Amino acid sequence: MFSSEIYSQRRLALLSAMQGESGVMLFLGNVDSPAQYRDNCYKFRQDSNFLYFFGLDTPGLAAVVDLDNGTQTLYGTDDDIDDIIWNGPTPTVREMADAAGVDNAAAYSRLASDLKGRKVHFAPVSGYWNRMEMASLTGLGPQEVISSGKAGCKAASGKMVRAIIALRLVKSGEEIALMDKACVLGQEMHKMARCGVKVGAVEQDIVGAMEGYALAKGWGVSFPTILTQHGEIFHCHSHANTVQPGKLMVIDAGVESNEHYASDFTRTYPTGGKFTQKQREIYQIVCDCNNYAFSLVRPGVAYRDVHIAVAERMLSGLADLGLVHGDAAEMASEGICGLFMPHGLGHNMGLDVHDMEDLGENLVGYDPDQARSSQLGLGSLRMARRLVPGNVITDEPGIYFIPALIEKWRNEGTGRGFVDFDRLREYYDFGGIRLEDDLLVTPDGARRLGGERLPITPDEVEDAMDVD
Repeated sequence: MFSSEIYSQRRLALLSAMQGESGVMLFLGNVDSPAQYRDNCYKFRQDSNFLYFFGLDTPGLAAVVDLDNGTQTLYGTDDDIDDIIWNGPTPTVREMADAAGVDNAAAYSRLASDLKGRKVHFAPVSGYWNRMEMASLTGLGPQEVISSGKAGCKAASGKMVRAIIALRLVKSGEEIALMDKACVLGQEMHKMARCGVKVGAVEQDIVGAMEGYALAKGWGVSFPTILTQHGEIFHCHSHANTVQPGKLMVIDAGVESNEHYASDFTRTYPTGGKFTQKQREIYQIVCDCNNYAFSLVRPGVAYRDVHIAVAERMLSGLADLGLVHGDAAEMASEGICGLFMPHGLGHNMGLDVHDMEDLGENLVGYDPDQARSSQLGLGSLRMARRLVPGNVITDEPGIYFIPALIEKWRNEGTGRGFVDFDRLREYYDFGGIRLEDDLLVTPDGARRLGGERLPITPDEVEDAMDVD
């Protein structure tokens, strides 16, 4: 938790952005969520907006900021003797309010009556309990208080949501220090994973070691670990296979620090320690694209334009291998890159690994004058905005050979004249490659977060695996 002054300043900035509005801003913290029965709960994770504005990592809290007079109230329930017997003594609501720099403390049982008759401004919520509670407190339906697709939540306060996004998109020095820390932990976890990639090893054993490290050094993983020899499956969470020779192992994983800031790295390893010629050729293209994207990142540049430039670089490399034919810029304009990279170049990162996307992906990732593309790949870009110092984004190009998608394009005639579908048959058992780093936009460019960069060139990867 930061100092109370930092949270007070954040709330004051939010109040300033809400000038001209009346009523109250309502923030709901998360509650314990039962796994099977009430006393056996999933590991608690606080709502990220609540963490950002109040810093209190305790279940069962809510807060109200009054737009008419500026007063702030924290709501919660003090422990009774049964709570103390089972959990030990914990801070009172008044003590927690003091830690967060909040003026007033009140019993949670007062919240509904205190809101009665007031205009309630809120940001979309995500958890089931928060959804039901927000619906009850606002008189809306449970489906009306959550984001609907990428557009966000119509019933939420648009002004409040945009103000929260503007504040959280630009990381402070204190946040950057914690994100560097989270990235160092993420890099160390990836080193452990690389050491475990040996023919005959069980994927689950590698994942178990990784996630054990994340729990030993931080809060845990920042998202469910992706470790797979089927890199063409983006969210493959099955870890039952043994490591086979001649395959490519994609490892996409991150650590969430104890302060709840995320890291997110991806590396791809040859399972036998050496790339085949075909693997090295594709790997080198992805590596070049990763470094090229980094070289383009600086304030004022739209990350959408970086995605497009990387798509052109990728298609140029694939053309050199005879897999596509034509002018790279024309092919990128026609959306050909989507066949090989159906996802976007990167996303925002902070207290959430995909920062604030629960508020509405378009609102978080796009400037008001930008529109999401309908093309495969570019249309999946989560962060398109013009970059400013303090943005934290991922740089994660990839090339994947997805047989079902290739056959779909072939049958529909998509990409005809550009794509050599016959040559692509030779890659149906290839899998995929993704390489991801976490970037901080600086006043004069960008830097990679964390410590020493994980090995990334083909030679660096092979040398590191030989040592391991």
